[in-house]
Amino acid sequence: MIGWINNVRAGSFSCQGNHIKASSKLVAFNTETAGGGMLGLSSVKPGSDGQWTVTQISCHSDLVTDMSFSPFDESLLATCSADETVKLWHLCDPELQQPGSPALTLSPGQGRLEVVLFHPTSSGLLAVSSTRRPLIWDTSCQDVPLAGSFSRRHE
Repeated sequence: MIGWINNVRAGSFSCQGNHIKASSKLVAFNTETAGGGMLGLSSVKPGSDGQWTVTQISCHSDLVTDMSFSPFDESLLATCSADETVKLWHLCDPELQQPGSPALTLSPGQGRLEVVLFHPTSSGLLAVSSTRRPLIWDTSCQDVPLAGSFSRRHE
């Protein structure tokens, strides 16, 4: 079945990141809200009633500049923001209650973060680009960054 998801207020922000990403199960996109820290979530397939459920999740205190689904876990979403944080979210079906807080928050202290990307063939590697330099972090080894300097904060 092919169809359009209508009446979605998607954001129209200008920066270097991407504002819509999809895994095999979910679609995440910026929504138009004050501050820009919200993401919309929808399943890739419609529900049993033929309709798509769209929900929102408050991710950051400022504009979400980029997001990336893990190629090894289709429900794991990394987000980065103008608020200078990277957050990892374990998402569920949009018809269910989304997590109220991230599984992990990173505060690299490198200025505005523009791009976040999971490595396509090495599970757990996450690249982040800031206004100052690129950073690499191994999410399976939470205490040891591979490059750059991070301060780590669990929520």
